[in-house]
Amino acid sequence: MGPSGALRAALWALLLPLISAQEGILHAFSNDNPLLKKDYCITYNPSWTSLPSSLSSAIPTKLTILTPKLLCNSSDVPHDIMRDKAAVVMRGNCSFLEKAWIAQGLGAKILLIASQTGLDTPSGDRTMYKNLSIPIALISNVDVLDINKSLGNNVSVTLYSPPLPEFDFSMVVIFLIAVLTVALGGFWSGMEELEELKAAASSDNTPVSRKTSESIILNPVKVVVFVVLSCVMLVLLYYFYQWLVYIIIAIFCLASSISLYNCLQVLIRKIPFGQCRISCFNTAFEVRLFLLAGLCIAAAVVWGVFRNEDSWAWILQDILGISFCLNFIRTLRMPNFKSCVILLGLLLLYDVFFVFITPFLTKNGESIMVEVATGPFKNSEKNYGNMLEASVQQSAPHEKLPVVMRVPRLQFCTPMVCGLPFSLLGFGDIILPGLLVAYCHRFDVQTSSSSVYYISCSLAYAVGMVLTFVVLSLMKMAQPALLYLVPCILATSAIVAWSRKEMKKFWEGNNYQDQSGSYAEEEPQPQCNQKAGRDEAPGSF
Repeated sequence: MGPSGALRAALWALLLPLISAQEGILHAFSNDNPLLKKDYCITYNPSWTSLPSSLSSAIPTKLTILTPKLLCNSSDVPHDIMRDKAAVVMRGNCSFLEKAWIAQGLGAKILLIASQTGLDTPSGDRTMYKNLSIPIALISNVDVLDINKSLGNNVSVTLYSPPLPEFDFSMVVIFLIAVLTVALGGFWSGMEELEELKAAASSDNTPVSRKTSESIILNPVKVVVFVVLSCVMLVLLYYFYQWLVYIIIAIFCLASSISLYNCLQVLIRKIPFGQCRISCFNTAFEVRLFLLAGLCIAAAVVWGVFRNEDSWAWILQDILGISFCLNFIRTLRMPNFKSCVILLGLLLLYDVFFVFITPFLTKNGESIMVEVATGPFKNSEKNYGNMLEASVQQSAPHEKLPVVMRVPRLQFCTPMVCGLPFSLLGFGDIILPGLLVAYCHRFDVQTSSSSVYYISCSLAYAVGMVLTFVVLSLMKMAQPALLYLVPCILATSAIVAWSRKEMKKFWEGNNYQDQSGSYAEEEPQPQCNQKAGRDEAPGSF
């Protein structure tokens, strides 16, 4: 085995315990009206059950719903009621294999076990399934009730498990959104830096005025505090999701409406028309900006009201999310490369820990990061050891955190039915690398280096995203994007600085904070030096 084979084996050894239960699709249709049909998620053990890979190769079987029967004894049901049918019984009191042996003995073709406590992998004595011929699958009890309600009593079902596509083209849309947002956010930050430097150069007797009220400087101490608070918030969301999700939704609506206004008003001000003003409380307002503010608020409110409409609400969420990321990259400023390394390094460890390590620490083997990002699945229930939650319905079963870009999957696959119909990319995977791209562009502006840092870092981010998607396609499971993005952008930025013999200046920062916390110009004007020390102070939390 060569080095590449050994590396692949080591990766699979690390990731194999995190692979979830084998998921499949139950296709149900009414025998009285074949146009009435619906797909439902099931889980099964591939060691016991082999399902066809397409609907056309699956054989329909008439469904009989026997819940709340448990089928732990052959006398629980009449002997002929299950013959040549797909039988649904309730989970509990005996093992899945015991139910399967009884169902097979009674002539059933398929055994479906209705669960109120989640769709985990069917398991049991491995020596017992060798002579078992009927498929066994778990289905949510809520879905069983929906079949009876939506399709009636005369229903047939087929079970199949389509393979995951090698490449989902929705990732191309995600890629374009991420790269363009990072590049545009970094460009915007650099252009603001250029405007501030021009304003400083043109003023002889007035203080140099940076936008300290709009900007926040992340020094190393604030970076550590930020990462610690992120860890605490993620853990709180995992355990108190059903309450905190509504607070996050409210914050997102407020922050995204402000961000959308900040992004659009820059474009509106470039238009030389419609600049009429109205006076109110001794202050003049541009009518077009007032209307723009109303439009941005309305967009956030509409998303807040219809956020669970999967058919179109994702478009509005992505628009608000892009504006949020752009405004965040512009507002949050890194003073030097050292702070960027500390921030991205700590958050890389944070990302890997909460994606790859936490499944070994949680009682139900869940990744905290993935669970919080995707939210609770519809009809899902958490099982803590042998203790089950008292209520079958969760407080917020459909709510998802608005902290991701969402693009619908463009190819039909099992995750579309089993609660993940979208490809996702977290805001953090855009904002955090974007802060380094923004610093690189500001450094280019300060040193007149022809945008070499900005362009190289933006290209490195694009390469890191491609690498993320390649690994995602190979592993068929969620990936911490920062694991691939951070090394790409940090290494590229460092190589450019070394090759240009500017590493010390790039590491310490050219034009931002000195250790006392005040701005220090590299070559300050003598008559403005004292004023700059008094008037210019970094924004703070």
